[in-house]
Amino acid sequence: MEPSIFKYVWRHSKPEQLVIVFLVLLSLPFYYFSLNLPKQIVNEGIQGQGFDGPGATQSFMSLDLPFGEALFGRPVTLFDGLSLDQADMLLALSLSFLTLVLVNGLFKFVINTRKGRMGERLLRRLRYELSDRILRFPLIHVRRVKPSEMATMIKDEVEPLGGFIGDAFATPLFLGGQALTALIFIMVQSIWLGMVAAAVVLFQAFLIPKLRKRILVLGRERQLTARMLAGRIGELIDGAVEVQANDTTNYERADLTSRLGRIFNIRYEIYQRKFFVKFLNNLLAQFTPFVFYLGGGLLAISGHLDIGALVAVIAAYKDLPSPIKELIDWDQQRLDVQIKYEQVIDQFQPPQMIDPKHQAADNDPGPPLAGQISASALTLNDENDIPLLRSISFTTEVTQHIAIVGSSGSGMEQLSLLLAGLVQPSSGHLWIAGKDIGELPAAVIGRRLSYVGQNAYHFAGSLRNNLLYGLKHRPVIEADAEHATSAADLAETRRAGNPLLDINADWIDYAAAGADDKEGMTERLLDVLAVVDLIDDAYRFGLTGTIDPEDKPEVAEGILKARAAMVERLATSGNDDLVVRFEAERYNMNASVAENLLFGTPQRADFVSDKLATNETLAQVLREADLTDAFVTMGVTIAKTMVEIFADLPPGHPFFEQFSFISDDELPEFRTIVTRVENSGVEALDKAARQLLRGLPFNYVEARHRLGLVDEAMAGRLVDARVRLAERLKKDCPDAVEFYVADAYNAAASLQDNILFGRLAYGQAKAEETIGTTLAEVLDDLGLRKTVIEVGLDYNVGIGGGRLSVAQRQKLAIGRALLKQPDILIVNEAASVLDRASLVRLIDNILAMRKGRGVIWTLQRPELASRFETILVMGEGRLVEQGSFQDLTRNGGTFKNLVAAE
Repeated sequence: MEPSIFKYVWRHSKPEQLVIVFLVLLSLPFYYFSLNLPKQIVNEGIQGQGFDGPGATQSFMSLDLPFGEALFGRPVTLFDGLSLDQADMLLALSLSFLTLVLVNGLFKFVINTRKGRMGERLLRRLRYELSDRILRFPLIHVRRVKPSEMATMIKDEVEPLGGFIGDAFATPLFLGGQALTALIFIMVQSIWLGMVAAAVVLFQAFLIPKLRKRILVLGRERQLTARMLAGRIGELIDGAVEVQANDTTNYERADLTSRLGRIFNIRYEIYQRKFFVKFLNNLLAQFTPFVFYLGGGLLAISGHLDIGALVAVIAAYKDLPSPIKELIDWDQQRLDVQIKYEQVIDQFQPPQMIDPKHQAADNDPGPPLAGQISASALTLNDENDIPLLRSISFTTEVTQHIAIVGSSGSGMEQLSLLLAGLVQPSSGHLWIAGKDIGELPAAVIGRRLSYVGQNAYHFAGSLRNNLLYGLKHRPVIEADAEHATSAADLAETRRAGNPLLDINADWIDYAAAGADDKEGMTERLLDVLAVVDLIDDAYRFGLTGTIDPEDKPEVAEGILKARAAMVERLATSGNDDLVVRFEAERYNMNASVAENLLFGTPQRADFVSDKLATNETLAQVLREADLTDAFVTMGVTIAKTMVEIFADLPPGHPFFEQFSFISDDELPEFRTIVTRVENSGVEALDKAARQLLRGLPFNYVEARHRLGLVDEAMAGRLVDARVRLAERLKKDCPDAVEFYVADAYNAAASLQDNILFGRLAYGQAKAEETIGTTLAEVLDDLGLRKTVIEVGLDYNVGIGGGRLSVAQRQKLAIGRALLKQPDILIVNEAASVLDRASLVRLIDNILAMRKGRGVIWTLQRPELASRFETILVMGEGRLVEQGSFQDLTRNGGTFKNLVAAE
């Protein structure tokens, strides 16, 4: 990248800068005229200079040919102007002054708007280039940087650069031109006053930057300390388990206090110095008017300066400090921005950056890899030049199934990274299919090879999107007219130097996955899920998922059939009492009070059970149904029971989750409320306490908690309140709740809830297991199991796959790698958390699927290497043995010892 911000700006915005420079130069004559008009207004319009007497006139806006007298020996008049008396002249001059104010304001508006657009455009370009560089960081460097620091630099630290980029050339020219124009005008009126103004300006320009040097140094320190603070906070988030597990929270608080104290001291010193400079600058700015008033007044009294000229000089100098101050500020900003720019780009220029051509979107992966994998004296050193791999040499076929085994720290991981082309060797050579792996473009590395690491990352989004991620290399099908990026946006993208890649296009390489279209891709996804043993998980995800019945009416219809079939199947098997169905006229004792009141699925956040205590609509319904006091009384009973049960239990006890009314954090507050009720009665409670108590019954389930709070009478009153609430909601907020209807699909409820249309009966032995089995049988009989799994593909895996278990994340990563059907699949301990039976099943499934295609698998369990054709045995960064399982176990050695040790 360019070492100077000015070179960077000029390189990428030269045409726009020249347009702005032209506008700036064009504006200066108008600015000069606006300075001269006050003099004419005072002398001619007000004092009547040039008017001989009442009724006398003068020419206004007469125009002579420049240099006409020198060329023709006499003045050449192009326009005689308008003949005006004194009053008309005053009006004409004032209107001219107003016009020039508008013209100058319009120039500023146009110039500043163009500067702002140019600045934002280059900021967009800079942010893209920095982000693009992260994509080209060598993997070894990526592991050393802190994500939070990189994100902070791109998001925050380059933000000031955007404001400066538009000002880089235009602002000094515009402000300097205005200041110079004002000084020239003052000197034309009075050389003495002009010299005073020039001296003050030069003194400011010399002194202020000197005083600001320390501020720049402090600004650099502030930026570095703030960046380190952001990095440390990122570490605390990533290492939250270690911090809490080792009780080092107070140590971390001390560290944060120290860092924040350092930032405070730096910023306080900056404030002191900055405001002293501002004080001095303002003092100098006010000193000159004092000289003008005194010296100019004496010159006017002595007749050396007319009043109009003095007024014009004072008005001109009034405008002078602003551009001078802004010019000094600009110089301060220039130095500050240059430091920021140098600091940022220094972090984005690591050695061995990946060449952009290596990742070009139009690179062709070429034909499938065939031939041999050959390593010759392969060596890899870390950033401290310490060898990680030493002189490794071997030759195998691309299509072979290879196991890499070894003890911890033997170099297995590093060898896998080299074979995947993700790390370049320090010396030696690695050829795949006759090509040096270091010369292969990303199109080959990312499509012909597939690497899965132990800590594979998953992006926030659906299971489907994470599986398909490995197929999104370049746009395959352009977006239709409705969804394509507009021509205007594409033009702006081009001006900002961003690639013309439309995110709205279809990026999925169906052919690479062996599919023809979206339907075929879904089949491939299901095949891969089955291979990696995630199909049952996707089925469970699907049961908890939802669909839009308008988009998928056939699915909704099938689910309704499953609802009817479920009722029939349970009745036939004598298990119809395991599910208590929802009925509009009856209270469901196995559902919560909130579920019974709403009799539907909440669609707005203020109607979920935890928010109902503060929901005004429900509060009105409870008052109408005369249930407000009853809910408070129920809340008192629940609170007393919970306080008694949890009195001697430690925080986090399972009972807290079982009863789910009060958390351990809330227990002291409710203990206080209960004590107050026992001493003074419910009437003594304030509004907040009553609201807390009123919120407790909403999660109460009579069949589960068995406190006897909902008898037949109360159930009837709650059903009556349900009817009232439904009527009010249909009238006031119909989108708040999707109501249960016996023969209709509930779009807000999950597939499982739609099928069961009720709640499991509490206290029934093996009810959940029986219902699960019956539900699966019904879906299989109706051919809906696949549909449920497809809904499961839309399950959101969370940030980093946080909603999945570690085993599920590892299986998902392997599934993503398998989907693109690479020529060589490299698995680097990516299934290490699985139990032996699950791992054996996974390996067998993958090897069967990959028959005739290469697999390289780094194994933690050496004895599983018997399933592979070739075994590479690593020890202390060296390849100590290689061969088949039979040969290595028969001849004895390192591998045999590894198997025996297991």
